[in-house]
Amino acid sequence: MAKTKPSIAAADPPAAVRSPEVHEHDTSRQFVIFHSAGEMFAVPLAEVKEIIRVPDVVRMPLSPPALLGLANLRGTVLPVLDLRRLFNLPEVEIDDASRVVVLDQGQPVGLMVDRMANVVTVDADRVEPVDRVRATIDTDLLTGMIKDADGKTIVMIIDVARTIGRNFEMVASTAAHGQGEAVPLATVGDPAGQVDVADEEQLVSFMVDGQEYAFPIGDVQEIVQLPEAITPVPNAPGHVLGVTTLRSRILPLVSLRALFGMHDQALSDANKVVVVSVADGERDRVSVGVVMDMVKAVLRVNRALVEPVPSTLGQSGGHGDIRAICRLDEGRRLVSVLGADGMFDLDVLRGIRGDEDGAANTTQEDRFMAGEIADDAQFVVFRLMDEEYGVPVEAVREIVRVPDQLTRVPRSPDFVEGVINLRGTVLPVIDQRRRFGLDEVERSDRQRIMVFTIDGRDTGFIVDSVSEVRRIATVAISPAPELSGERGRVVQGVANLHDQRRMILLLDMGCLVEPEEDEALSHFEERLAA
Repeated sequence: MAKTKPSIAAADPPAAVRSPEVHEHDTSRQFVIFHSAGEMFAVPLAEVKEIIRVPDVVRMPLSPPALLGLANLRGTVLPVLDLRRLFNLPEVEIDDASRVVVLDQGQPVGLMVDRMANVVTVDADRVEPVDRVRATIDTDLLTGMIKDADGKTIVMIIDVARTIGRNFEMVASTAAHGQGEAVPLATVGDPAGQVDVADEEQLVSFMVDGQEYAFPIGDVQEIVQLPEAITPVPNAPGHVLGVTTLRSRILPLVSLRALFGMHDQALSDANKVVVVSVADGERDRVSVGVVMDMVKAVLRVNRALVEPVPSTLGQSGGHGDIRAICRLDEGRRLVSVLGADGMFDLDVLRGIRGDEDGAANTTQEDRFMAGEIADDAQFVVFRLMDEEYGVPVEAVREIVRVPDQLTRVPRSPDFVEGVINLRGTVLPVIDQRRRFGLDEVERSDRQRIMVFTIDGRDTGFIVDSVSEVRRIATVAISPAPELSGERGRVVQGVANLHDQRRMILLLDMGCLVEPEEDEALSHFEERLAA
């Protein structure tokens, strides 16, 4: 097959694509369409959890090139892949239009794309076999294509499972506790779905007493089921249902019906809890669970359709928390946009979450740090470039300064930077940056040699700096993605310290040195001892 690149209209959807209206007996399919390197790609709508801006990521050492790194998605570890790298397309700088499509593959996995296009419905007979795609990309990662009648516009349908599977042995290994629920994604505000990403707002909408409300997606931490056990709080206001525990944290639950003075209704399994983040001072934020009748959708709306709330409505009792109104479907559908900050009495929330000394507000991780609970582990945390790594404290024999000059030994293994004399013992030293394929730097006063005991042998590793020894709750540790290849196994876990906005990559000490290198070290040390 000739390797000629198709001419693709980067902005227009295929003529075969209709707006998203699905009828009971049709065989149409819905897709989310996006752009990357001038090409148009699609994934099934059913596999999309949400679409977010590109988050900060923690880069994984020795990982496949397509893996940008790990992000914190409302307390969940999210691996983020670059679509351009997956298909060997030219790289480009991340900008305001770049987005991450969060896909549901048993656990969430993010796919970074250049910009979003729309959500469309396609007749099944317009999806053509992949062998008709004439492109320079790897067609093994596609399931088909959507092509318009004149053949000028092609949208390539990605085989999500196979694409991700090339970089992960088990996507499910990114398991994290307490996943929020997936909600439908809809593009609104433009008949063709062509919303300019620089002029859009993303909202999570829900229903309460037959009315549609929404929070900006940045205020929403997650969406969870209504808990079976809710503990009442004495003398609390009527809109406070009580408290529950969400991943070892006390979470106040508030009824939006009661807060807005709507008629009461018995709670059921249909109710959902939208966990929002509320500012408490300049830097601190607290979480509040807002109970809704049902969650409806994640909306991408053109900001031109979001209008300030009319002054008369803003002054009416109980609805001063509505900050804007979205007018959708030519004004036939109104969505009231709420602002989490200012909706709740912070003094009441503080009283609900704990007494004056703050004991009840202490997280389980805080209690681990204080040594009140034994189910934790101690790690020595160090830095390489911009990332933090942790190793079990029992594996660290000691930490010493890097001498002005390491002693080079003839015929030493290539990966050994040199040796030092540590109290009469000749210790081989490895540069950890070089081991992880990172850029090398000049020696500095902050650098240290961490002496690890691995399989009974002491070996020194040069790191940029050593920051702390800390206890980390086991509930805060998730397994790392199982990346293809043995070298990717050096990171065995991720400590997701959500409140501190930190991720610490926990290393598998047994994988820091390859088996053949371990043998070479043994011979080297025997030669030095002789």
